[in-house]
Amino acid sequence: MKYIPESELILNADKSVYHLNLKPEDISNTIILVGDKDRVPLISSLFDTIELKKNKREFYSHTGYYKNKRISVVSSGIGPDNIDIVINELDALVNINLEKRVIKDQLSSLNFIRIGTCGTLHHEIPLNSFIVSDYGLGFDNLLKFYKGNYTADEMELYDRLKQHLLKNDSRISFYLYSCSNQLKQFFQGDFYHGITVTAPGFFGPQGREVRAALAYPDLNDHLANFEYKNQKVLNFEMETSAIYGLSKLMGHHAITVDLVLANRATGEAASNYTEQMKMLAQKVLDIVADSKEL
Repeated sequence: MKYIPESELILNADKSVYHLNLKPEDISNTIILVGDKDRVPLISSLFDTIELKKNKREFYSHTGYYKNKRISVVSSGIGPDNIDIVINELDALVNINLEKRVIKDQLSSLNFIRIGTCGTLHHEIPLNSFIVSDYGLGFDNLLKFYKGNYTADEMELYDRLKQHLLKNDSRISFYLYSCSNQLKQFFQGDFYHGITVTAPGFFGPQGREVRAALAYPDLNDHLANFEYKNQKVLNFEMETSAIYGLSKLMGHHAITVDLVLANRATGEAASNYTEQMKMLAQKVLDIVADSKEL
């Protein structure tokens, strides 16, 4: 039985996990992940009841009930590095005996549903529409520090993307993981589906040139031109690939649905999106509440 030293999984004095400040009983098995901490109360305001509110640093957590379904909302902050903290600590809450500091014999799977914002690469996708990430294409290097294996379909798509980007003289390395098919079945209808790029920054890594010159000025065009088996690269954001990769390695289910705030092809951006975000949150909560599997 593997013992996990205090230095490897740090706990607070009350035995809550270090960064999230949560205990096992504080979370549901269905967790909505958001980047912005202010999005936590926006979503939990739709709950019928709220039983718990906790926060530490940028990590805010609310747990409550919506239509008799217990749901948690947790903010991650921005970027794959924060996702590394959030997914590992949430996993520890359900799969580590925190008193004995050992992995449990019986492991549990969590359902992670990220509600985020993004910029699309395609003219035809309007502002305020919703994109489901069938795949997370990671331009960050987080998953390179973990040992994992691709499925056959992930490997096939990875190879095609690699050929496409190399053909266009791109030196960018990446990894790729798919969403959970178990969750994907619930996100049909009013959603665009495609490949989401997770970037390690907001400006240069997403092809935004303000003052510093870009090393890959044509990258967005190359990404937008990719298509294989009806899969296109649809959008940029900063968390999905890390969520998908870590969830797969730990046996959890994950999916991202993003609100489109910017169209990189047309140069448009939404100025106020609170109501649209609330509408998306309502759709996600209804999906969770109406599903017996979640």
